[in-house]
Amino acid sequence: MNDPVVEYWFDFASPYSYPCTAHIDTLARLRGVRVLWRPMLLGPIFRAAGWQGSPFLQQPARFAWMWTDLARQCARHALPWRKPSTFPRSSLLPARIALAHCDAPWIAVFCTRVFELNFVQDADIDDVAAMHRLLGELGQPADELIAHAQSPEVKQALRAQTEYGAQRGLFGAPSFFVGDALYWGNEQLEDALDAAAYAR
Repeated sequence: MNDPVVEYWFDFASPYSYPCTAHIDTLARLRGVRVLWRPMLLGPIFRAAGWQGSPFLQQPARFAWMWTDLARQCARHALPWRKPSTFPRSSLLPARIALAHCDAPWIAVFCTRVFELNFVQDADIDDVAAMHRLLGELGQPADELIAHAQSPEVKQALRAQTEYGAQRGLFGAPSFFVGDALYWGNEQLEDALDAAAYAR
């Protein structure tokens, strides 16, 4: 019998994907569940819904509350946090790197570090130099991986993955699929993992 799996769909610009990414690998391992990392871009999904950006941006009061809520969640889980000075940030380059290497043994650490760049260090995550440093710190051939991530094939693959997610009903991040069942939001992480574990 194959190991149970959960598909984890996320965007590096998504604030609520930060605490989720920090925990998902450990929580999944405890349940014997394998995580399938599915980077995507929320921008096209939001535009298809008629929004010019994150739904939070459409409601100033809700947008302000989001930052308060994220600070509370990170404090509760002892995660460092800094409100980004730019929101949302472009996440194209790290998303392409993650997509091209979604099965690599270093994918969980890479994704966690990218989120920390955005939501702890308040740094530009779409910066080639920043990704070069991060990949080098992980012992990876940065020049080669970045060149591959910027290839037409990987760019098209990310567009196709985002479109595929939308076709399956994705409307935000973080999201999780257990089979065809969709779970949405950081607070449903453990529900999704439990569903995957019990579906053996």
